[in-house]
Parts: sequence; C-alpha cells; structure tokens
Amino acid sequence: MNERFQVPFGRESLSFSLPEGMTGRLIESQPRPWLPDIHAATRDALARPIGSPPLRDLARPGQRVCLVFTDATRLAQDDIFVPALLAELEAAGIHDRDITLLCGVGMHRPSTPEEKQAKVGARVLERYRVVDHDARNPEMLVDLGTDPSGIPLWVNRIAHEADLVIATGVVEPHQYAGYSGGRKTLAIGAAGEATIEATHGPWMIDHPGTRLGRTHGNLFHQALVESARRAGLSFILNVVQDDHKRPVAVFAGAPQPTFQALVDLARPMYEVPVPRAFDVAVAGVGYPKDENLYQACRAASYLFFAPTPVVRDGGVIIVPAPTPEGAGRGLGEQRFLETMARTADMTSLLADLRRTGYPPGAQRAFIMAKVMEKCAVIVAGTRTPEVVRAAHMTPARDMDEALAVARDLIGRPNLSVAIVPRALLTLPVVREG
Repeated sequence: MNERFQVPFGRESLSFSLPEGMTGRLIESQPRPWLPDIHAATRDALARPIGSPPLRDLARPGQRVCLVFTDATRLAQDDIFVPALLAELEAAGIHDRDITLLCGVGMHRPSTPEEKQAKVGARVLERYRVVDHDARNPEMLVDLGTDPSGIPLWVNRIAHEADLVIATGVVEPHQYAGYSGGRKTLAIGAAGEATIEATHGPWMIDHPGTRLGRTHGNLFHQALVESARRAGLSFILNVVQDDHKRPVAVFAGAPQPTFQALVDLARPMYEVPVPRAFDVAVAGVGYPKDENLYQACRAASYLFFAPTPVVRDGGVIIVPAPTPEGAGRGLGEQRFLETMARTADMTSLLADLRRTGYPPGAQRAFIMAKVMEKCAVIVAGTRTPEVVRAAHMTPARDMDEALAVARDLIGRPNLSVAIVPRALLTLPVVREG
C-alpha cells in the first residue's frame, strides 16, 4: 500500500498518496518542546525581559501608550499577549484613556469586529480604544524621512505621537524580512502606502539580500529597523511557534535583542537541510492563510525564494488551498489579481513591472511571476477555480488530479516530490553539490 501523506487544508487536512513512479520525501521543521502553559510563559517573559526593564517599570503614569498588534492573517497569541501587556500598563499606573490598541493591517483589508474580538477579547474591546491602521489615509500618517537606502518611512501617527510604543508579533521565516516579528508589526503593519510600496518594489524583490531566513545584508530588514527606531518602538512581546502553530518560546523586551534571541532559537527549528532540489513540491498552507489566493500562494513563493529553490526549473508546485475568499477582499489582494489577469506571459509581466513599478499588493503578482516563469503552480481543492485561472495558475479538484496534471506538465511519470505540510513554517535548505 502506498504511503499516505497529510497536509493542512483550511481548518482540517487532506490525505493523499503519490501515483506509481513518484517518490515522496516529507520535509518538516525540527521538533521542539512546546509550551504547555502559554499564560505562564507570557508572565515569565514579562517579568524577565531582554535588554529592558519590565514594562511596568518602563511605563510612567500620564504617558500615552500605543500597543500595535497583528491582524487576522497572523495566528499570534494576541488574545493572551494583549491582556497581559495591558495588565502591566495598569500596574504602572497608566489610565485606560491613555492607551490605544492599533491593529497592524498594513495594506490588508480592515479587520472585522469578530476578528478584533478574537484577537484581543471582548473585555478589551469594551474597555479600550481599538482601531485599524489605514495606510492610505494621510491624516493617519507621519513622515519619518528616508532610510539610508532611500526608502521613504511613513508610520501611523498614533504610534509616533505616543510616549511609549509596544508591539506583538510572531517570529518565523519571511520572504522579504528574512524573519518576521520584531519590528515588522509596527514598521509594515502600521506603515504608510509609500513605505509598503517601496519595500515591496521590484528592486527590493530582485535584490540578492531579500531571501527567506536572511537578515544581514537585507535592505528590507534594515528599513524595518530604522522605521521602528524613528517611530519610537520600545518594547516587544513575540512568540516562536512550531509547525502546528503551538508556541515553543515567548520572549519580551527591547526590540533588537529580543528579536535576535528568538531568531537564534527559531533558525535551527525552521531551517531543514535537504539533499537536492525536487521535480514537484506539495506546499501546505492551512488556515487562515489559505482563505484567499493572495495569501495561499505564498507557500509556492516561499519554496522558490528559499536560499536555493526547492523545485527545479520546469517543475511544479502544488498548493492545497480552498481559497473561499477568491483572491482576497482587500485592496492589495485585488491589485494582485488585476495585475496577474492582464498579462499574457510571466516574462512579459516581469519586464513590464520592472519598467513601470506597481502599487502595494501588486508585488505579489511580481513575486508569483518570478516563480511561474520557472515553475507551474497548481491550486488543489480550490472553491474559486475561476480566480485561480485568472491568475494563470491551474485549479485542480483534489490532490489526485493535481498530481496527474503535474505528471503531464513535466512529461514523465518518475518524479521526485517534496511534501512540505507547512511551507510557510519550514525552510528547506538544499545542500546539493
């Protein structure tokens, strides 16, 4: 009987076997003990912060505080982190009226009331001011100048004018920043459209330093550092999760040493050596990233933008994703689809976007064009096949059909297949040669 593999699919999973002639290799992040009591770990992190006094000693009565938290596209423990941070501020004597909770949506759609409640809890919503960032509203933004590489730095006015700025986040591999978390919740989640456009522009994506897992020599990461410094970010509370989204470490403290400590812990867990590139990769995503194509196709680009592409040129990447929201409901998601739909071929699209540039959101079209210039992308189990076709990807009813299409596209039955159940939380590092 053929070996069966399992990958996330929405809130559930898909099980499948490989056809005769295909040889599979399961690639998962390294196991690490997870925290059985996230509440206790959070209290411990806040009691012993890295490179900073405890928050209750850092804050002063009368200060205005801005707490930036992640939006619904991140499965962070904000429902635990935010109340814990607010308890520290209360212990410091900060009044409720002096605290604003800012949801760092970046260029994603605004968060719904249900999403806000899931993120911070009903009691917090009733007691504190909770607002979404708006990257396109000039009245909500402050110009912080440009960073050394010329990137314009705009940030949310509430955060900049606060006396104390705090952020939550998740440290995990990130296509632009190398690793997410740290300063990114503020510097991108609460950035202006001009900053997001510049940091996601073609020159940034083409830069050799813009790779998964790389922070040194990474201009995107350097822009985050500078923006957060000028905006006044003082304290972060971040988590590292395993590939089942279970927390394995929670650290708090000053942005730089806290972020670096979490990256040092995360790197050996997420980065997995593999002996060679593959003909086909099955790139699992899972909820909430597979709710729309904009987010789900990150799985394909993560494997492509690994230090060495995981799939050979001419290969196929299969993304199992239901995508009930289609491309996605936000402005950036719609720009992605519109940009993909207008092209005839990926090489022409890349040349056009390098020449003209693009607005925030359309960077995903540029990224996917780079992927699809070399590899085909199949979306298995999608409920919105017309959207997948419009984006020049191939819809498939299920994994069996997706694997059959991959075999036909490559033109031979004997294929090597990488099965990466959680492609956004696993960084295969090819050691071939």
